[in-house]
Amino acid sequence: MALYESVFIARQDVSSSQVDSIADALQKVIEDNGGQVPKREYWGLRNLSYKIKKNRKGHYALFNIDAPAEALREYERTMKLNEDILRFMTIKVDELDPEPSVVMQNKGRDRDRGERGDRGDRGDRGGRGGRRFDERPPRDDAPARSDDKPAAAASAEAKSGDADAAPAPAAAAPAETAAPETEKTGDDA
Repeated sequence: MALYESVFIARQDVSSSQVDSIADALQKVIEDNGGQVPKREYWGLRNLSYKIKKNRKGHYALFNIDAPAEALREYERTMKLNEDILRFMTIKVDELDPEPSVVMQNKGRDRDRGERGDRGDRGDRGGRGGRRFDERPPRDDAPARSDDKPAAAASAEAKSGDADAAPAPAAAAPAETAAPETEKTGDDA
Protein backbone atom coordinates (compact mmCIF):
# COMPACT_ATOMS: atom_id res chain seq x y z
CA MET A 1 0.00 0.00 0.00
CA ALA A 2 1.07 3.57 -0.64
CA LEU A 3 1.49 6.35 1.92
CA TYR A 4 -0.26 9.73 1.52
CA GLU A 5 -0.77 13.00 3.34
CA SER A 6 -4.04 14.75 2.71
CA VAL A 7 -5.31 18.14 3.87
CA PHE A 8 -8.82 19.42 3.30
CA ILE A 9 -10.47 22.77 4.00
CA ALA A 10 -14.11 22.88 5.09
CA ARG A 11 -16.37 25.95 4.90
CA GLN A 12 -16.23 28.51 7.70
CA ASP A 13 -19.98 28.13 8.31
CA VAL A 14 -19.75 24.58 9.64
CA SER A 15 -18.91 23.93 13.29
CA SER A 16 -15.85 22.04 14.47
CA SER A 17 -18.07 19.10 15.46
CA GLN A 18 -19.45 18.98 11.90
CA VAL A 19 -15.88 18.99 10.56
CA ASP A 20 -15.14 16.10 12.89
CA SER A 21 -18.12 14.16 11.52
CA ILE A 22 -16.96 14.88 7.93
CA ALA A 23 -13.50 13.58 8.88
CA ASP A 24 -15.09 10.46 10.43
CA ALA A 25 -17.00 9.78 7.21
CA LEU A 26 -13.85 10.21 5.11
CA GLN A 27 -11.88 7.94 7.42
CA LYS A 28 -14.62 5.30 7.11
CA VAL A 29 -14.38 5.51 3.28
CA ILE A 30 -10.66 4.78 3.47
CA GLU A 31 -11.06 1.94 5.95
CA ASP A 32 -13.94 0.34 3.97
CA ASN A 33 -11.64 0.19 0.92
CA GLY A 34 -8.78 -1.55 2.72
CA GLY A 35 -6.76 1.41 4.01
CA GLN A 36 -6.03 2.97 7.37
CA VAL A 37 -5.54 6.44 8.85
CA PRO A 38 -2.70 6.28 11.43
CA LYS A 39 -2.76 10.04 12.20
CA ARG A 40 -5.53 12.64 11.98
CA GLU A 41 -5.27 16.30 13.05
CA TYR A 42 -7.75 19.15 13.22
CA TRP A 43 -5.90 22.44 12.72
CA GLY A 44 -8.85 24.68 13.48
CA LEU A 45 -10.44 27.67 11.78
CA ARG A 46 -7.75 29.58 9.90
CA ASN A 47 -7.61 32.55 7.53
CA LEU A 48 -7.43 31.77 3.82
CA SER A 49 -4.95 33.59 1.57
CA TYR A 50 -7.79 34.52 -0.78
CA LYS A 51 -11.54 34.09 -0.87
CA ILE A 52 -12.78 30.67 -1.95
CA LYS A 53 -16.49 30.53 -2.77
CA LYS A 54 -17.07 33.69 -0.69
CA ASN A 55 -15.28 32.23 2.36
CA ARG A 56 -12.46 34.14 4.05
CA LYS A 57 -11.74 31.38 6.58
CA GLY A 58 -11.80 27.60 6.60
CA HIS A 59 -11.53 24.59 8.91
CA TYR A 60 -8.31 22.68 8.14
CA ALA A 61 -7.80 18.95 8.77
CA LEU A 62 -4.86 16.64 8.02
CA PHE A 63 -4.90 12.88 7.38
CA ASN A 64 -1.93 10.54 7.16
CA ILE A 65 -3.18 7.70 4.97
CA ASP A 66 -1.86 4.20 4.32
CA ALA A 67 -4.14 2.86 1.58
CA PRO A 68 -4.26 1.38 -1.92
CA ALA A 69 -4.84 3.66 -4.91
CA GLU A 70 -8.48 2.53 -5.27
CA ALA A 71 -9.26 3.65 -1.70
CA LEU A 72 -7.65 7.00 -2.38
CA ARG A 73 -9.72 7.50 -5.55
CA GLU A 74 -12.94 6.85 -3.62
CA TYR A 75 -11.77 9.14 -0.79
CA GLU A 76 -11.14 12.02 -3.25
CA ARG A 77 -14.41 11.36 -5.11
CA THR A 78 -16.28 11.63 -1.80
CA MET A 79 -14.57 14.95 -1.04
CA LYS A 80 -15.50 16.33 -4.48
CA LEU A 81 -19.17 15.52 -3.85
CA ASN A 82 -19.24 17.07 -0.37
CA GLU A 83 -20.41 20.70 -0.60
CA ASP A 84 -18.83 21.60 2.75
CA ILE A 85 -15.30 20.89 1.50
CA LEU A 86 -13.81 23.88 -0.32
CA ARG A 87 -10.41 22.46 -1.29
CA PHE A 88 -8.30 19.38 -0.71
CA MET A 89 -4.82 18.23 -1.59
CA THR A 90 -3.36 14.75 -1.36
CA ILE A 91 0.32 14.00 -1.93
CA LYS A 92 2.23 10.74 -1.96
CA VAL A 93 5.03 10.52 0.62
CA ASP A 94 7.87 8.06 1.22
CA GLU A 95 7.12 7.68 4.93
CA LEU A 96 4.53 8.96 7.38
CA ASP A 97 5.67 11.26 10.17
CA PRO A 98 4.26 10.08 13.54
CA GLU A 99 5.15 13.40 15.22
CA PRO A 100 2.64 16.28 15.35
CA SER A 101 2.71 18.46 12.25
CA VAL A 102 4.38 21.88 12.22
CA VAL A 103 0.99 23.57 12.47
CA MET A 104 0.17 21.69 15.67
CA GLN A 105 3.61 22.43 17.12
CA ASN A 106 3.10 26.15 16.47
CA LYS A 107 -0.32 26.06 18.15
CA GLY A 108 1.39 25.14 21.42
CA ARG A 109 3.74 28.10 21.05
CA ASP A 110 0.82 30.48 20.52
CA ARG A 111 -0.75 29.34 23.79
CA ASP A 112 2.53 29.96 25.62
CA ARG A 113 2.51 33.62 24.56
CA GLY A 114 -0.72 34.28 26.41
CA GLU A 115 -4.10 35.57 25.35
CA ARG A 116 -2.87 38.98 24.24
CA GLY A 117 -0.05 37.57 22.18
CA ASP A 118 2.68 39.28 24.24
CA ARG A 119 5.94 39.47 22.39
CA GLY A 120 8.04 39.93 25.48
CA ASP A 121 10.76 42.54 25.68
CA ARG A 122 10.56 44.91 22.72
CA GLY A 123 14.22 45.92 23.05
CA ASP A 124 15.38 49.51 22.79
CA ARG A 125 12.73 50.49 20.23
CA GLY A 126 11.14 52.91 22.64
CA GLY A 127 7.61 54.26 22.47
CA ARG A 128 5.71 54.74 19.27
CA GLY A 129 5.39 58.48 19.81
CA GLY A 130 2.40 60.66 19.11
CA ARG A 131 -0.32 59.47 16.79
CA ARG A 132 -2.06 62.77 16.07
CA PHE A 133 -0.89 65.33 13.53
CA ASP A 134 -0.45 68.04 16.13
CA GLU A 135 1.92 65.87 18.15
CA ARG A 136 4.21 64.96 15.24
CA PRO A 137 7.29 67.05 14.55
CA PRO A 138 7.23 68.87 11.19
CA ARG A 139 8.97 67.28 8.24
CA ASP A 140 12.22 68.86 7.13
CA ASP A 141 11.05 69.42 3.54
CA ALA A 142 7.55 70.72 4.41
CA PRO A 143 6.89 74.43 5.00
CA ALA A 144 5.81 75.38 8.51
CA ARG A 145 2.05 75.73 8.94
CA SER A 146 1.10 79.08 10.45
CA ASP A 147 -2.59 79.04 9.55
CA ASP A 148 -4.96 77.64 6.97
CA LYS A 149 -5.31 80.86 4.88
CA PRO A 150 -3.47 81.32 1.58
CA ALA A 151 -0.65 83.87 1.59
CA ALA A 152 -2.50 86.31 -0.72
CA ALA A 153 -5.59 86.39 1.52
CA ALA A 154 -3.47 86.83 4.65
CA SER A 155 -1.54 89.78 3.17
CA ALA A 156 -4.76 91.47 1.96
CA GLU A 157 -6.28 91.07 5.41
CA ALA A 158 -3.19 92.58 7.02
CA LYS A 159 -3.29 95.61 4.73
CA SER A 160 -6.99 96.28 5.27
CA GLY A 161 -6.44 96.23 9.03
CA ASP A 162 -4.81 99.70 8.85
CA ALA A 163 -7.42 102.48 9.21
CA ASP A 164 -5.22 105.13 7.52
CA ALA A 165 -4.27 102.96 4.56
CA ALA A 166 -6.19 103.05 1.33
CA PRO A 167 -8.20 99.98 0.44
CA ALA A 168 -6.02 97.30 -1.03
CA PRO A 169 -6.39 96.71 -4.75
CA ALA A 170 -7.88 93.40 -5.80
CA ALA A 171 -5.17 90.80 -5.64
CA ALA A 172 -4.29 89.03 -8.82
CA ALA A 173 -5.45 85.45 -9.08
CA PRO A 174 -3.01 83.08 -7.40
CA ALA A 175 -0.81 81.04 -9.69
CA GLU A 176 -2.34 77.80 -8.47
CA THR A 177 -5.90 78.14 -9.65
CA ALA A 178 -8.03 75.05 -9.75
CA ALA A 179 -8.74 73.62 -13.16
CA PRO A 180 -12.41 73.56 -14.18
CA GLU A 181 -14.10 70.25 -13.40
CA THR A 182 -14.14 67.89 -16.31
CA GLU A 183 -16.03 64.70 -16.92
CA LYS A 184 -15.21 62.13 -14.27
CA THR A 185 -13.89 58.81 -15.40
CA GLY A 186 -12.68 55.57 -13.83
CA ASP A 187 -13.05 55.24 -10.05
CA ASP A 188 -14.28 58.85 -9.65
CA ALA A 189 -17.39 58.26 -11.75
